[in-house]
Amino acid sequence: MPAAEPVRRAAVLGHPIEHSLSPVLHLAAYRALGLPWHYSRVDVTAERLGDFVESLDASWVGLSLTMPLKVDVLPLLDEVDDVVLATRAANTLILRDGRRIGANTDVVGIVRALGDASDAYSAPAPVGEGAAAIAGPATVLGGGATARSALAALRQLGASAATVYVRRPEAAPDLQGTGDAIGLPVTVRPWDEASAGLGSALVVSTVPRGAADHLAAAVVSAPGGLLDVVYDPWPTPLALAWGAAGGTVASGLDLLLHQAVEQIRLMTGRTPPVDVLRAALDEAARAR
Repeated sequence: MPAAEPVRRAAVLGHPIEHSLSPVLHLAAYRALGLPWHYSRVDVTAERLGDFVESLDASWVGLSLTMPLKVDVLPLLDEVDDVVLATRAANTLILRDGRRIGANTDVVGIVRALGDASDAYSAPAPVGEGAAAIAGPATVLGGGATARSALAALRQLGASAATVYVRRPEAAPDLQGTGDAIGLPVTVRPWDEASAGLGSALVVSTVPRGAADHLAAAVVSAPGGLLDVVYDPWPTPLALAWGAAGGTVASGLDLLLHQAVEQIRLMTGRTPPVDVLRAALDEAARAR
């Protein structure tokens, strides 16, 4: 008889974390792949992250990281790729052969989520598998780790430039640094000017729930594409107004799905069935 598949463990960390739907996706993937693995939510603050990572035994294969841990994990990593270096953010920690490897699957998640909605903002010629070239400059709302990931995704999609509207002026140097690293011209503007960016062919909102609600009243007629990374609650007021004006909307659920597919591939070495994960996610979202 073949040896039984060893039980492995993974988890999503953050503070707060009880809202996360990541366990729905990862557990659905394990079932589909026939893996007897466990995946849980763990409430971990930035101050406790180092101790938590040090406490993990050999049964652990990886961690998913939400804010505020995507930056705080960086000093704990033994190895990172160019995407992590450019964005200064890692939402994935892979434990392999005694080493801690950081990855940023938010970037590929954003690219794929935007690819699903590409008719609203794309130029005729595609750029890469499942993606289309952005017709001109783009707008990013927010200045944190996810905003830097959005810039990297926009660069992959062919954006000519990006304007980022920030609530914290001190975020500007990191955003400019990401732009310089990936070769994307980045302009940083104050948050109270954010309504001016809604006329771009593509807008990516990376701010937390409620922060962009007031922009719903400023949505232009016949807008382009919007990715709003919020998924709880969904739809957001901005997404509702965008859709009502005729624009195409991708949600945080789309991003969550696609970044999880890549995380699972990195942790298991196998690609899970996207349709199975999407069905599990849709069912969990409807139940809320």
